This record gives sequence, C-alpha cells and structure tokens, in this order.
Amino acid sequence: MMQKKIQSLIVDDERVAREILESHLSKIEAVEIAGSCKNAVEAFNILSRQKIDLIFLDINMPEISGLSLAKSINRDVKIIFTTAYREYAVDGFDLQAVDYLLKPISFERLLQAINKYLDENTPLQISESNELVPEKSDSFFVRADRKMIKICHSEILFIESLSDYIKIHLTDKTVVTRETITSIEAKLPKNEFIRTHRSFIVSIDKIDSFTCELMEIGKKQIPISRSYKKEVLETLEK
Repeated sequence: MMQKKIQSLIVDDERVAREILESHLSKIEAVEIAGSCKNAVEAFNILSRQKIDLIFLDINMPEISGLSLAKSINRDVKIIFTTAYREYAVDGFDLQAVDYLLKPISFERLLQAINKYLDENTPLQISESNELVPEKSDSFFVRADRKMIKICHSEILFIESLSDYIKIHLTDKTVVTRETITSIEAKLPKNEFIRTHRSFIVSIDKIDSFTCELMEIGKKQIPISRSYKKEVLETLEK
C-alpha cells in the first residue's frame, strides 16, 4: 500500500537554517517539502491555500514569533519547533509540539523527531466492527549509503546484529545500517517476526525448517538461544 507523504512546511527567518532543514528532509522519502518560508506571513499564505501536516517552526522571528503563529493555526497541523534558545522549550511543549529541536540540528536528531511524529499520528481505518483501529504500516526506513532506504516487511528474510551495526537480509539484497536490533524489532509486527537470539530476528513466513537449536532460511542456519527457545517453539508449533 502506497503511503501518503507528510506535507511539511519550513518556517525560519535564517536562510542557512532553512537550507539545512531542506537538505535533511530531502533524504527522507516519507516527507515532502510543501514550502519554505522566511516569516510567519508567508507561512499563513501557504497554510490558507494547501493542506500541511507538519511545520518545522523557528520560535524567535521578527514581527510575528513562532509561538504566536503556533497559537493561531489549526490543531490538526503538527509542529516541531526549531530554535537556538533552550529557554523556549516549556512554551513549545505547552502548545503540544511533537518535538523541540535545538540548533544546529543534526540529521539523526531530525529523524528521531519525524519518527515521533509518525508514532503519534498513525492513520486510522474502520474495522469490521466499526471501531477505529491503527492502520498498520508495511514498511519502515533506515539510513544506509548516505540516504534513507525503504524496507518492506514482506522482503525481509532475517535481521542480524553485528557489533554496532545490523544487516537486514532481504530477498534480493542486504542493507547495512547503524541502528540497533532492538530499535528495528520495535518497528516490526510481532505476529510476523520473532527474535530467536540476541543477534537475530527472523521472518516467520520465510522459515524453511527448524529444530530446538536452530532454524534454516534458505542456506542460512540461524541459532535459537536458550533464553528465546520457549517463546520461539511455542510460536512455531502452534
């Protein structure tokens, strides 16, 4: 299922700050930059004529501050404050901001804020019982080779942790990223993936065979450690 991109707006009176955010955001496929403004008036004009999901908003701007702009816009528009001044943090969170980023903003810190937005704003769909339930994502993004790469759940064979990085083994390639295996595990549906070892997560659907001590996916043998054995066997023997 094709996911709708996050329509984002950058508002900052400093040209360099806008350019840094534009550069960072251009690497994230889930985000589309709908506009980049140097003041609140320009931002108002864009907000009045198109749908914006998320604003990266500087606080200390001339004439109309970021805080004033935030108070005047629709609550459906989410805000990530960007500023060089730590003392504004309380005011920012009082306005229910998604996050508060201190300049200079690193790509990694920005990515954390985007993931927080995604966690808090999962689309809802109607279930058969007419109840609202979270719509499940079938993919996630990781940083590798200086870009953000989309990882589809259905293409994962297994995930392997090696020191301070992990290898995501896919049906057609291997992606290496400096995330932890625990952070990746949190992004995966529990009914489709299972941890077999402190260093391995496998796709249940891709398992060819297993014993009490290991499982096979293709030609790869993956260990089942003592601490995970009970859960693994209970899941696979259902």
